[in-house]
Amino acid sequence: MNDRRLGVYICYCGGNISDYVDCEQVREAVAGEPNVEVAKTTMFACSDATQQEIIDDIQGLDLDGIVVASCSPTLHLMTFRGVAERAGLNPYQYVQVNLREQCSWAHTDLPALASEKAVAMVRAGIAKARYTEPLQKTRIETVPRVLVVGAGITGLRAALALSDLGISVYVAEQQERAGGWVGGFGSMYPHDGQGRELIGSLLTEIERRDNITIYTSAELVEKSGNVGDFSTTLEVSGERITLNVGAIIVATGFDVYQPEAGEYGHGSADVITLPEFKQLVDEGEGPLEYRGKPVRSVAYVYCVGARCQSNGNGYCSRYCCNAAMHAALVAGRRSPGLVQYHLYRDIRTYGKFEKLFEQARREGSVFIKFTEQDPPRVERYNGGNRVTVKDVLTENRELELDTDLVVLITAMEPRINPTLSEVLKIPVGLDGFFKEIHPKLRPVETVIDGVFIAGAAQAPRNSAESAASALSAAAKSAALLKRGFVELEPLIATVDPDVCTWCDDCSTACPYEAIERTPYGDREVAIISEAVCKGCGACAPVCRVGAIDLRGSTDRQIKAMIDAMEVVHV
Repeated sequence: MNDRRLGVYICYCGGNISDYVDCEQVREAVAGEPNVEVAKTTMFACSDATQQEIIDDIQGLDLDGIVVASCSPTLHLMTFRGVAERAGLNPYQYVQVNLREQCSWAHTDLPALASEKAVAMVRAGIAKARYTEPLQKTRIETVPRVLVVGAGITGLRAALALSDLGISVYVAEQQERAGGWVGGFGSMYPHDGQGRELIGSLLTEIERRDNITIYTSAELVEKSGNVGDFSTTLEVSGERITLNVGAIIVATGFDVYQPEAGEYGHGSADVITLPEFKQLVDEGEGPLEYRGKPVRSVAYVYCVGARCQSNGNGYCSRYCCNAAMHAALVAGRRSPGLVQYHLYRDIRTYGKFEKLFEQARREGSVFIKFTEQDPPRVERYNGGNRVTVKDVLTENRELELDTDLVVLITAMEPRINPTLSEVLKIPVGLDGFFKEIHPKLRPVETVIDGVFIAGAAQAPRNSAESAASALSAAAKSAALLKRGFVELEPLIATVDPDVCTWCDDCSTACPYEAIERTPYGDREVAIISEAVCKGCGACAPVCRVGAIDLRGSTDRQIKAMIDAMEVVHV
Protein backbone atom coordinates (compact mmCIF):
# COMPACT_ATOMS: atom_id res chain seq x y z
CA MET A 1 0.00 0.00 0.00
CA ASN A 2 1.31 3.51 -0.80
CA ASP A 3 1.62 6.46 1.59
CA ARG A 4 -1.34 8.49 0.31
CA ARG A 5 -3.48 10.57 2.70
CA LEU A 6 -7.13 10.49 1.64
CA GLY A 7 -10.35 12.17 2.78
CA VAL A 8 -13.72 10.47 2.22
CA TYR A 9 -17.04 12.38 2.29
CA ILE A 10 -20.38 10.58 2.07
CA CYS A 11 -23.41 12.69 1.16
CA TYR A 12 -26.97 12.20 2.39
CA CYS A 13 -28.17 14.25 -0.62
CA GLY A 14 -31.06 15.52 1.49
CA GLY A 15 -32.46 12.00 1.74
CA ASN A 16 -32.01 10.99 -1.88
CA ILE A 17 -29.18 8.73 -0.75
CA SER A 18 -29.72 8.38 3.01
CA ASP A 19 -33.37 7.26 2.68
CA TYR A 20 -32.17 3.99 1.12
CA VAL A 21 -28.50 3.75 2.09
CA ASP A 22 -27.25 3.74 5.70
CA CYS A 23 -24.64 6.44 5.17
CA GLU A 24 -23.30 6.23 8.74
CA GLN A 25 -22.81 2.51 8.33
CA VAL A 26 -20.93 3.11 5.10
CA ARG A 27 -18.71 5.68 6.80
CA GLU A 28 -17.86 3.28 9.61
CA ALA A 29 -17.05 0.53 7.12
CA VAL A 30 -14.57 2.61 5.12
CA ALA A 31 -13.08 4.77 7.90
CA GLY A 32 -10.49 2.11 8.68
CA GLU A 33 -9.41 1.59 5.06
CA PRO A 34 -5.68 2.03 4.46
CA ASN A 35 -4.69 5.61 3.59
CA VAL A 36 -8.02 7.08 4.80
CA GLU A 37 -7.17 9.95 7.17
CA VAL A 38 -10.72 11.22 7.60
CA ALA A 39 -14.19 9.88 6.74
CA LYS A 40 -17.29 12.03 7.23
CA THR A 41 -20.98 12.16 6.34
CA THR A 42 -22.79 15.34 5.35
CA MET A 43 -26.32 16.37 4.46
CA PHE A 44 -25.23 18.16 1.28
CA ALA A 45 -21.65 17.73 0.10
CA CYS A 46 -22.15 20.44 -2.53
CA SER A 47 -23.19 23.09 0.00
CA ASP A 48 -20.87 26.02 0.61
CA ALA A 49 -20.34 24.95 4.23
CA THR A 50 -19.28 21.41 3.32
CA GLN A 51 -17.06 22.63 0.51
CA GLN A 52 -15.23 24.84 2.99
CA GLU A 53 -15.00 21.93 5.44
CA ILE A 54 -13.34 19.78 2.76
CA ILE A 55 -10.91 22.62 1.97
CA ASP A 56 -10.04 22.92 5.67
CA ASP A 57 -9.44 19.14 5.90
CA ILE A 58 -7.20 19.12 2.80
CA GLN A 59 -5.08 21.91 4.18
CA GLY A 60 -5.20 20.96 7.87
CA LEU A 61 -4.67 17.21 7.44
CA ASP A 62 -2.32 17.50 4.46
CA LEU A 63 -4.59 15.36 2.29
CA ASP A 64 -3.34 14.48 -1.19
CA GLY A 65 -6.57 12.93 -2.47
CA ILE A 66 -10.31 13.11 -1.78
CA VAL A 67 -13.30 10.86 -2.49
CA VAL A 68 -16.81 12.31 -2.55
CA ALA A 69 -19.65 9.76 -2.58
CA SER A 70 -22.71 11.69 -3.70
CA CYS A 71 -24.68 12.14 -6.93
CA SER A 72 -23.77 11.99 -10.62
CA PRO A 73 -20.44 13.49 -11.72
CA THR A 74 -22.45 15.14 -14.49
CA LEU A 75 -23.78 17.54 -11.89
CA HIS A 76 -20.88 18.13 -9.53
CA LEU A 77 -17.62 16.85 -11.01
CA MET A 78 -16.51 20.43 -11.67
CA THR A 79 -17.79 21.55 -8.26
CA PHE A 80 -15.45 19.27 -6.36
CA ARG A 81 -12.57 19.79 -8.75
CA GLY A 82 -12.95 23.44 -7.88
CA VAL A 83 -12.90 22.58 -4.17
CA ALA A 84 -9.63 20.70 -4.65
CA GLU A 85 -8.06 23.59 -6.59
CA ARG A 86 -9.05 26.17 -3.98
CA ALA A 87 -7.41 24.00 -1.33
CA GLY A 88 -4.18 23.71 -3.33
CA LEU A 89 -4.80 20.09 -4.38
CA ASN A 90 -4.51 18.99 -8.00
CA PRO A 91 -8.14 18.61 -9.20
CA TYR A 92 -7.42 15.27 -10.86
CA GLN A 93 -6.62 13.77 -7.46
CA TYR A 94 -10.32 13.89 -6.66
CA VAL A 95 -12.62 10.87 -7.25
CA GLN A 96 -16.42 10.99 -7.30
CA VAL A 97 -18.56 7.96 -6.47
CA ASN A 98 -22.15 8.07 -7.75
CA LEU A 99 -24.19 6.68 -4.84
CA ARG A 100 -27.44 8.33 -5.87
CA GLU A 101 -28.13 7.18 -9.46
CA GLN A 102 -26.09 3.97 -9.27
CA CYS A 103 -27.08 2.79 -5.81
CA SER A 104 -29.83 4.45 -3.73
CA TRP A 105 -32.22 5.21 -6.58
CA ALA A 106 -31.51 1.87 -8.23
CA HIS A 107 -32.29 -0.16 -5.09
CA THR A 108 -35.05 1.67 -3.23
CA ASP A 109 -36.68 -1.67 -2.35
CA LEU A 110 -33.49 -3.27 -0.95
CA PRO A 111 -31.96 -0.82 1.55
CA ALA A 112 -29.76 -3.40 3.27
CA LEU A 113 -28.23 -4.60 0.04
CA ALA A 114 -28.00 -1.00 -1.19
CA SER A 115 -25.89 -0.17 1.87
CA GLU A 116 -23.68 -3.17 1.16
CA LYS A 117 -23.24 -2.09 -2.45
CA ALA A 118 -22.48 1.47 -1.33
CA VAL A 119 -19.63 0.22 0.85
CA ALA A 120 -18.16 -1.67 -2.11
CA MET A 121 -18.50 1.40 -4.38
CA VAL A 122 -16.83 3.74 -1.90
CA ARG A 123 -14.03 1.23 -1.31
CA ALA A 124 -13.50 1.12 -5.07
CA GLY A 125 -13.37 4.92 -5.16
CA ILE A 126 -10.74 4.88 -2.41
CA ALA A 127 -8.74 2.28 -4.32
CA LYS A 128 -8.83 4.47 -7.42
CA ALA A 129 -7.84 7.57 -5.42
CA ARG A 130 -4.70 5.82 -4.11
CA TYR A 131 -3.31 5.82 -7.66
CA THR A 132 -4.43 9.23 -8.88
CA GLU A 133 -1.70 11.46 -10.25
CA PRO A 134 -1.46 15.24 -10.54
CA LEU A 135 -2.32 16.05 -14.14
CA GLN A 136 -2.17 19.32 -16.06
CA LYS A 137 -4.48 20.56 -18.81
CA THR A 138 -3.07 21.03 -22.31
CA ARG A 139 -3.07 24.66 -23.46
CA ILE A 140 -3.57 25.43 -27.16
CA GLU A 141 -3.44 28.83 -28.87
CA THR A 142 -6.59 29.66 -30.82
CA VAL A 143 -7.32 31.21 -34.22
CA PRO A 144 -10.01 33.96 -34.02
CA ARG A 145 -12.00 32.72 -37.01
CA VAL A 146 -15.10 30.53 -37.29
CA LEU A 147 -16.49 28.41 -40.11
CA VAL A 148 -20.31 28.30 -40.20
CA VAL A 149 -21.67 25.41 -42.27
CA GLY A 150 -25.05 26.43 -43.62
CA ALA A 151 -26.43 29.84 -44.66
CA GLY A 152 -30.05 29.56 -43.56
CA ILE A 153 -31.47 31.77 -40.84
CA THR A 154 -29.42 29.92 -38.20
CA GLY A 155 -26.10 30.22 -39.98
CA LEU A 156 -26.60 33.84 -40.99
CA ARG A 157 -27.67 34.87 -37.50
CA ALA A 158 -24.66 33.09 -35.98
CA ALA A 159 -22.32 34.80 -38.46
CA LEU A 160 -23.62 38.26 -37.58
CA ALA A 161 -23.36 37.59 -33.85
CA LEU A 162 -19.75 36.47 -34.22
CA SER A 163 -18.96 39.47 -36.41
CA ASP A 164 -20.36 41.77 -33.71
CA LEU A 165 -17.84 40.21 -31.32
CA GLY A 166 -14.94 40.92 -33.63
CA ILE A 167 -14.48 37.37 -34.90
CA SER A 168 -14.03 36.70 -38.62
CA VAL A 169 -16.52 34.28 -40.16
CA TYR A 170 -16.61 32.06 -43.22
CA VAL A 171 -20.05 30.75 -44.20
CA ALA A 172 -20.29 27.68 -46.44
CA GLU A 173 -23.65 27.08 -48.12
CA GLN A 174 -24.25 23.94 -50.17
CA GLN A 175 -26.98 25.51 -52.30
CA GLU A 176 -26.49 28.16 -55.00
CA ARG A 177 -28.17 30.82 -52.87
CA ALA A 178 -28.06 31.69 -49.19
CA GLY A 179 -31.25 31.86 -47.16
CA GLY A 180 -32.35 28.26 -46.62
CA TRP A 181 -36.02 27.46 -46.09
CA VAL A 182 -36.90 30.85 -44.61
CA GLY A 183 -35.54 32.58 -47.70
CA GLY A 184 -38.37 31.07 -49.71
CA PHE A 185 -41.18 31.86 -47.26
CA GLY A 186 -43.76 34.59 -47.36
CA SER A 187 -45.76 35.25 -44.21
CA MET A 188 -44.39 33.54 -41.07
CA TYR A 189 -45.85 32.99 -37.61
CA PRO A 190 -46.33 34.49 -35.11
CA HIS A 191 -45.31 37.94 -36.39
CA ASP A 192 -46.66 37.63 -39.97
CA GLY A 193 -43.37 39.03 -41.25
CA GLN A 194 -42.11 37.96 -44.67
CA GLY A 195 -39.41 35.27 -44.59
CA ARG A 196 -37.84 36.53 -47.80
CA GLU A 197 -37.58 40.04 -46.37
CA LEU A 198 -36.09 38.74 -43.13
CA ILE A 199 -33.35 36.86 -44.96
CA GLY A 200 -32.83 39.81 -47.26
CA SER A 201 -32.20 42.11 -44.31
CA LEU A 202 -29.67 39.67 -42.83
CA LEU A 203 -27.81 39.37 -46.14
CA THR A 204 -27.80 43.14 -46.59
CA GLU A 205 -26.24 43.54 -43.16
CA ILE A 206 -23.68 40.82 -43.90
CA GLU A 207 -22.63 42.63 -47.08
CA ARG A 208 -21.66 45.60 -44.92
CA ARG A 209 -19.31 43.49 -42.81
CA ASP A 210 -15.69 43.10 -43.87
CA ASN A 211 -15.19 40.09 -41.60
CA ILE A 212 -17.89 37.80 -43.07
CA THR A 213 -17.37 35.82 -46.29
CA ILE A 214 -20.11 33.63 -47.77
CA TYR A 215 -19.30 30.77 -50.14
CA THR A 216 -22.26 29.28 -52.04
CA SER A 217 -22.27 25.94 -53.87
CA ALA A 218 -19.74 24.98 -51.22
CA GLU A 219 -19.22 21.81 -49.21
CA LEU A 220 -16.87 21.00 -46.35
CA VAL A 221 -14.80 18.04 -47.55
CA GLU A 222 -11.80 17.92 -45.21
CA LYS A 223 -10.94 18.82 -41.64
CA SER A 224 -7.74 18.32 -39.69
CA GLY A 225 -6.13 19.86 -36.65
CA ASN A 226 -7.85 20.42 -33.33
CA VAL A 227 -9.99 22.79 -31.32
CA GLY A 228 -8.76 26.34 -31.70
CA ASP A 229 -6.74 25.53 -34.81
CA PHE A 230 -8.60 23.59 -37.50
CA SER A 231 -7.51 23.33 -41.10
CA THR A 232 -10.64 22.94 -43.25
CA THR A 233 -11.10 22.49 -46.98
CA LEU A 234 -14.15 23.66 -48.89
CA GLU A 235 -15.02 22.51 -52.37
CA VAL A 236 -16.58 25.55 -54.03
CA SER A 237 -17.94 24.99 -57.54
CA GLY A 238 -15.23 22.42 -58.17
CA GLU A 239 -12.42 24.51 -56.70
CA ARG A 240 -10.78 23.70 -53.35
CA ILE A 241 -10.23 26.42 -50.74
CA THR A 242 -8.35 25.90 -47.48
CA LEU A 243 -9.43 27.87 -44.42
CA ASN A 244 -7.79 28.03 -40.99
CA VAL A 245 -10.40 28.43 -38.24
CA GLY A 246 -10.62 28.03 -34.49
CA ALA A 247 -14.19 26.68 -34.31
CA ILE A 248 -16.93 25.27 -36.52
CA ILE A 249 -20.70 25.80 -36.22
CA VAL A 250 -22.90 23.29 -38.02
CA ALA A 251 -26.19 24.90 -39.08
CA THR A 252 -27.19 22.69 -42.00
CA GLY A 253 -30.93 22.82 -41.35
CA PHE A 254 -33.45 20.10 -42.13
CA ASP A 255 -35.24 18.20 -44.84
CA VAL A 256 -38.97 17.50 -45.06
CA TYR A 257 -40.46 14.02 -44.98
CA GLN A 258 -41.46 12.85 -48.44
CA PRO A 259 -44.53 10.58 -48.31
CA GLU A 260 -44.46 7.35 -50.25
CA ALA A 261 -46.66 6.95 -53.29
CA GLY A 262 -50.20 6.28 -52.11
CA GLU A 263 -49.53 7.37 -48.51
CA TYR A 264 -52.66 9.36 -47.66
CA GLY A 265 -53.26 9.62 -51.39
CA HIS A 266 -49.86 11.15 -52.09
CA GLY A 267 -49.17 11.15 -55.81
CA SER A 268 -52.73 12.08 -56.70
CA ALA A 269 -53.29 15.35 -58.48
CA ASP A 270 -54.77 17.25 -55.55
CA VAL A 271 -52.73 15.86 -52.64
CA ILE A 272 -49.79 18.05 -51.68
CA THR A 273 -47.39 18.47 -48.74
CA LEU A 274 -47.24 21.33 -46.27
CA PRO A 275 -44.23 23.03 -47.96
CA GLU A 276 -46.07 22.92 -51.28
CA PHE A 277 -49.19 24.39 -49.68
CA LYS A 278 -47.10 27.04 -47.95
CA GLN A 279 -45.71 28.07 -51.34
CA LEU A 280 -49.23 28.14 -52.75
CA VAL A 281 -50.61 30.50 -50.08
CA ASP A 282 -47.47 32.70 -50.16
CA GLU A 283 -47.64 33.36 -53.88
CA GLY A 284 -50.14 35.58 -55.62
CA GLU A 285 -53.18 37.39 -54.31
CA GLY A 286 -56.89 36.81 -54.16
CA PRO A 287 -58.76 33.51 -53.72
CA LEU A 288 -56.67 30.36 -53.78
CA GLU A 289 -56.35 28.38 -56.95
CA TYR A 290 -54.53 25.13 -57.60
CA ARG A 291 -53.78 23.96 -61.13
CA GLY A 292 -56.15 26.58 -62.49
CA LYS A 293 -59.10 25.50 -60.35
CA PRO A 294 -60.50 27.39 -57.34
CA VAL A 295 -59.86 25.85 -53.94
CA ARG A 296 -63.05 25.94 -51.88
CA SER A 297 -62.22 23.23 -49.32
CA VAL A 298 -59.06 21.77 -47.79
CA ALA A 299 -58.39 18.76 -45.56
CA TYR A 300 -55.19 18.84 -43.52
CA VAL A 301 -53.81 15.48 -42.36
CA TYR A 302 -51.42 15.87 -39.45
CA CYS A 303 -48.44 13.80 -38.25
CA VAL A 304 -47.46 12.55 -41.72
CA GLY A 305 -44.00 11.04 -41.26
CA ALA A 306 -43.85 11.95 -37.57
CA ARG A 307 -44.61 9.96 -34.40
CA CYS A 308 -44.36 6.90 -36.60
CA GLN A 309 -42.07 4.01 -35.70
CA SER A 310 -42.46 2.27 -39.07
CA ASN A 311 -40.38 4.92 -40.88
CA GLY A 312 -38.04 5.57 -37.95
CA ASN A 313 -39.44 9.03 -37.16
CA GLY A 314 -40.79 8.30 -33.71
CA TYR A 315 -40.38 11.90 -32.59
CA CYS A 316 -42.85 14.78 -32.68
CA SER A 317 -41.64 17.38 -35.17
CA ARG A 318 -43.08 20.21 -33.03
CA TYR A 319 -43.27 22.94 -35.64
CA CYS A 320 -45.84 21.20 -37.88
CA CYS A 321 -49.00 22.09 -35.95
CA ASN A 322 -48.02 25.75 -35.67
CA ALA A 323 -47.01 25.98 -39.33
CA ALA A 324 -50.21 24.30 -40.49
CA MET A 325 -52.43 26.55 -38.34
CA HIS A 326 -50.69 29.66 -39.64
CA ALA A 327 -50.93 28.52 -43.26
CA ALA A 328 -54.64 27.81 -42.75
CA LEU A 329 -55.18 31.29 -41.35
CA VAL A 330 -53.40 32.89 -44.31
CA ALA A 331 -55.40 30.72 -46.72
CA GLY A 332 -58.65 31.74 -45.01
CA ARG A 333 -57.80 35.40 -45.39
CA ARG A 334 -57.13 34.97 -49.09
CA SER A 335 -60.26 32.89 -49.64
CA PRO A 336 -63.10 34.01 -47.33
CA GLY A 337 -65.51 31.14 -46.81
CA LEU A 338 -62.81 28.49 -47.41
CA VAL A 339 -63.88 25.25 -45.70
CA GLN A 340 -60.99 23.78 -43.74
CA TYR A 341 -60.86 20.42 -41.95
CA HIS A 342 -57.95 19.59 -39.62
CA LEU A 343 -57.55 15.84 -39.15
CA TYR A 344 -55.23 15.26 -36.21
CA ARG A 345 -54.02 12.77 -33.62
CA ASP A 346 -53.01 15.52 -31.18
CA ILE A 347 -52.67 19.27 -31.55
CA ARG A 348 -49.38 20.56 -30.16
CA THR A 349 -49.42 24.32 -30.63
CA TYR A 350 -47.21 24.74 -27.59
CA GLY A 351 -46.71 27.85 -25.46
CA LYS A 352 -47.76 31.18 -26.96
CA PHE A 353 -48.57 29.47 -30.25
CA GLU A 354 -51.78 28.17 -28.68
CA LYS A 355 -53.28 31.42 -29.96
CA LEU A 356 -52.90 30.14 -33.53
CA PHE A 357 -55.14 27.17 -32.67
CA GLU A 358 -57.71 29.38 -30.95
CA GLN A 359 -57.77 31.82 -33.86
CA ALA A 360 -58.18 29.04 -36.42
CA ARG A 361 -61.17 27.69 -34.50
CA ARG A 362 -62.74 31.14 -34.24
CA GLU A 363 -62.32 31.64 -37.98
CA GLY A 364 -64.19 28.46 -38.83
CA SER A 365 -61.68 25.62 -39.06
CA VAL A 366 -63.17 22.24 -38.14
CA PHE A 367 -61.04 19.87 -36.04
CA ILE A 368 -61.50 16.10 -36.31
CA LYS A 369 -59.51 13.75 -34.09
CA PHE A 370 -58.49 10.27 -35.26
CA THR A 371 -56.50 7.49 -33.63
CA GLU A 372 -53.11 6.16 -34.63
CA GLN A 373 -54.66 2.73 -35.21
CA ASP A 374 -57.34 4.07 -37.56
CA PRO A 375 -55.87 6.86 -39.72
CA PRO A 376 -57.80 8.69 -42.45
CA ARG A 377 -58.14 7.22 -45.95
CA VAL A 378 -57.74 9.46 -48.99
CA GLU A 379 -59.24 8.32 -52.31
CA ARG A 380 -60.09 9.89 -55.65
CA TYR A 381 -63.81 10.63 -56.03
CA ASN A 382 -65.69 12.51 -58.76
CA GLY A 383 -62.55 14.26 -59.96
CA GLY A 384 -61.59 15.33 -56.45
CA ASN A 385 -60.64 13.78 -53.13
CA ARG A 386 -62.77 11.95 -50.61
CA VAL A 387 -61.28 11.69 -47.13
CA THR A 388 -62.82 9.09 -44.84
CA VAL A 389 -62.09 9.43 -41.13
CA LYS A 390 -63.49 8.20 -37.83
CA ASP A 391 -63.89 11.12 -35.45
CA VAL A 392 -63.25 10.01 -31.86
CA LEU A 393 -64.85 13.25 -30.61
CA THR A 394 -68.22 12.09 -32.01
CA GLU A 395 -68.02 8.49 -30.75
CA ASN A 396 -66.06 7.21 -33.78
CA ARG A 397 -68.62 8.44 -36.26
CA GLU A 398 -67.27 7.86 -39.76
CA LEU A 399 -67.17 11.03 -41.79
CA GLU A 400 -66.75 11.40 -45.54
CA LEU A 401 -65.22 14.70 -46.58
CA ASP A 402 -65.11 15.72 -50.24
CA THR A 403 -62.41 18.36 -50.67
CA ASP A 404 -60.66 20.19 -53.47
CA LEU A 405 -57.27 19.79 -51.83
CA VAL A 406 -55.60 17.50 -49.29
CA VAL A 407 -52.55 18.87 -47.49
CA LEU A 408 -50.23 16.41 -45.76
CA ILE A 409 -48.62 18.05 -42.72
CA THR A 410 -45.16 16.56 -43.12
CA ALA A 411 -42.48 16.31 -40.46
CA MET A 412 -38.98 17.73 -40.30
CA GLU A 413 -36.30 15.15 -40.95
CA PRO A 414 -32.54 15.30 -40.40
CA ARG A 415 -30.63 16.50 -43.44
CA ILE A 416 -28.41 13.59 -44.36
CA ASN A 417 -24.94 14.57 -45.57
CA PRO A 418 -22.58 11.56 -45.43
CA THR A 419 -19.55 13.66 -46.44
CA LEU A 420 -20.10 16.19 -43.68
CA SER A 421 -20.77 13.48 -41.09
CA GLU A 422 -17.59 11.66 -42.07
CA VAL A 423 -15.49 14.83 -42.00
CA LEU A 424 -16.73 16.18 -38.67
CA LYS A 425 -17.48 12.87 -36.94
CA ILE A 426 -20.32 14.37 -34.91
CA PRO A 427 -22.53 11.66 -33.42
CA VAL A 428 -26.23 11.58 -34.22
CA GLY A 429 -29.08 10.67 -31.90
CA LEU A 430 -31.68 7.96 -32.37
CA ASP A 431 -33.75 10.50 -34.32
CA GLY A 432 -30.93 11.05 -36.83
CA PHE A 433 -30.26 14.69 -35.88
CA PHE A 434 -26.82 15.79 -34.69
CA LYS A 435 -26.43 15.15 -30.97
CA GLU A 436 -25.30 17.58 -28.29
CA ILE A 437 -23.33 16.59 -25.18
CA HIS A 438 -26.19 17.41 -22.80
CA PRO A 439 -29.55 18.99 -23.74
CA LYS A 440 -29.58 21.33 -20.72
CA LEU A 441 -26.03 21.68 -19.44
CA ARG A 442 -24.19 21.80 -22.80
CA PRO A 443 -26.94 22.21 -25.42
CA VAL A 444 -24.88 23.29 -28.47
CA GLU A 445 -21.57 21.54 -27.80
CA THR A 446 -20.57 18.22 -29.34
CA VAL A 447 -18.06 15.61 -28.28
CA ILE A 448 -15.70 17.11 -30.84
CA ASP A 449 -14.11 20.06 -29.07
CA GLY A 450 -14.58 23.27 -31.05
CA VAL A 451 -17.45 21.91 -33.17
CA PHE A 452 -20.91 23.25 -32.28
CA ILE A 453 -24.39 22.53 -33.59
CA ALA A 454 -27.33 24.91 -33.92
CA GLY A 455 -30.84 25.20 -35.29
CA ALA A 456 -32.74 22.43 -37.02
CA ALA A 457 -29.54 20.47 -37.68
CA GLN A 458 -29.88 19.47 -34.04
CA ALA A 459 -33.64 18.98 -33.67
CA PRO A 460 -36.95 20.15 -35.16
CA ARG A 461 -37.20 23.89 -34.46
CA ASN A 462 -39.00 26.95 -35.73
CA SER A 463 -37.14 30.04 -36.94
CA ALA A 464 -37.16 31.87 -33.60
CA GLU A 465 -35.83 28.82 -31.76
CA SER A 466 -33.20 28.33 -34.45
CA ALA A 467 -32.04 31.94 -34.14
CA ALA A 468 -31.76 31.59 -30.36
CA SER A 469 -29.75 28.41 -30.84
CA ALA A 470 -27.50 30.27 -33.30
CA LEU A 471 -26.75 32.94 -30.71
CA SER A 472 -25.92 30.25 -28.17
CA ALA A 473 -23.47 28.55 -30.53
CA ALA A 474 -21.94 31.92 -31.42
CA ALA A 475 -21.51 32.78 -27.74
CA LYS A 476 -19.83 29.45 -27.03
CA SER A 477 -17.51 29.83 -30.00
CA ALA A 478 -16.60 33.37 -29.03
CA ALA A 479 -15.95 32.39 -25.41
CA LEU A 480 -13.63 29.70 -26.70
CA LEU A 481 -11.69 31.94 -29.07
CA LYS A 482 -11.61 35.39 -27.46
CA ARG A 483 -9.34 34.20 -24.65
CA GLY A 484 -6.66 33.37 -27.18
CA PHE A 485 -6.19 29.86 -25.87
CA VAL A 486 -8.11 26.78 -24.75
CA GLU A 487 -7.30 24.28 -22.04
CA LEU A 488 -8.06 20.61 -22.75
CA GLU A 489 -8.71 17.81 -20.31
CA PRO A 490 -5.63 15.65 -19.63
CA LEU A 491 -7.71 12.48 -19.21
CA ILE A 492 -6.55 10.95 -22.48
CA ALA A 493 -4.87 7.83 -23.75
CA THR A 494 -1.08 7.47 -23.63
CA VAL A 495 1.31 5.08 -25.37
CA ASP A 496 4.42 3.47 -23.88
CA PRO A 497 6.75 3.63 -26.91
CA ASP A 498 9.08 1.02 -25.43
CA VAL A 499 6.23 -1.53 -25.52
CA CYS A 500 4.38 -0.47 -28.68
CA THR A 501 5.04 -2.54 -31.81
CA TRP A 502 2.72 -0.56 -34.18
CA CYS A 503 0.13 -3.02 -35.37
CA ASP A 504 -2.35 -0.25 -36.40
CA ASP A 505 -5.19 -1.77 -34.35
CA CYS A 506 -5.42 1.30 -32.10
CA SER A 507 -5.56 3.71 -35.04
CA THR A 508 -8.33 1.69 -36.64
CA ALA A 509 -10.32 1.65 -33.39
CA CYS A 510 -10.01 5.38 -32.72
CA PRO A 511 -13.21 7.22 -33.78
CA TYR A 512 -11.50 10.62 -33.69
CA GLU A 513 -8.39 9.95 -35.82
CA ALA A 514 -6.20 10.92 -32.87
CA ILE A 515 -3.57 8.20 -33.40
CA GLU A 516 -0.78 8.28 -35.95
CA ARG A 517 2.40 6.34 -36.69
CA THR A 518 5.70 7.98 -35.78
CA PRO A 519 9.38 6.94 -35.92
CA TYR A 520 10.92 5.82 -32.63
CA GLY A 521 14.55 4.82 -32.93
CA ASP A 522 14.85 2.15 -35.56
CA ARG A 523 11.14 1.29 -35.57
CA GLU A 524 7.70 2.88 -35.64
CA VAL A 525 5.22 3.32 -32.80
CA ALA A 526 1.83 4.91 -32.20
CA ILE A 527 1.58 8.50 -31.04
CA ILE A 528 -1.62 10.05 -29.66
CA SER A 529 -2.50 13.69 -30.26
CA GLU A 530 -3.28 15.28 -26.92
CA ALA A 531 -5.39 17.92 -28.64
CA VAL A 532 -7.55 15.45 -30.58
CA CYS A 533 -7.89 12.49 -28.19
CA LYS A 534 -11.18 12.45 -26.27
CA GLY A 535 -10.16 9.81 -23.75
CA CYS A 536 -12.87 7.38 -24.86
CA GLY A 537 -10.53 4.43 -24.31
CA ALA A 538 -11.49 2.55 -27.49
CA CYS A 539 -7.81 2.04 -28.32
CA ALA A 540 -6.72 0.51 -25.02
CA PRO A 541 -8.49 -2.87 -25.12
CA VAL A 542 -7.42 -3.62 -28.72
CA CYS A 543 -3.72 -3.10 -28.01
CA ARG A 544 -2.10 -6.54 -28.38
CA VAL A 545 0.88 -5.76 -26.15
CA GLY A 546 -0.79 -3.56 -23.51
CA ALA A 547 1.12 -0.44 -24.52
CA ILE A 548 -1.84 1.94 -24.12
CA ASP A 549 -3.14 3.31 -20.84
CA LEU A 550 -5.79 5.91 -20.04
CA ARG A 551 -5.00 8.75 -17.68
CA GLY A 552 -7.52 8.91 -14.85
CA SER A 553 -8.59 5.29 -15.46
CA THR A 554 -5.29 3.44 -15.68
CA ASP A 555 -5.03 -0.32 -15.69
CA ARG A 556 -3.64 -0.15 -12.17
CA GLN A 557 -6.60 1.92 -10.98
CA ILE A 558 -9.22 -0.29 -12.61
CA LYS A 559 -7.67 -3.47 -11.23
CA ALA A 560 -7.48 -1.93 -7.76
CA MET A 561 -11.16 -0.96 -7.97
CA ILE A 562 -12.16 -4.48 -8.99
CA ASP A 563 -10.18 -5.98 -6.13
CA ALA A 564 -11.79 -3.54 -3.70
CA MET A 565 -15.33 -4.41 -4.79
CA GLU A 566 -15.29 -7.94 -3.45
CA VAL A 567 -18.47 -8.86 -1.55
CA VAL A 568 -18.74 -6.93 1.68
CA HIS A 569 -21.14 -7.60 4.57
CA VAL A 570 -22.07 -4.67 6.80
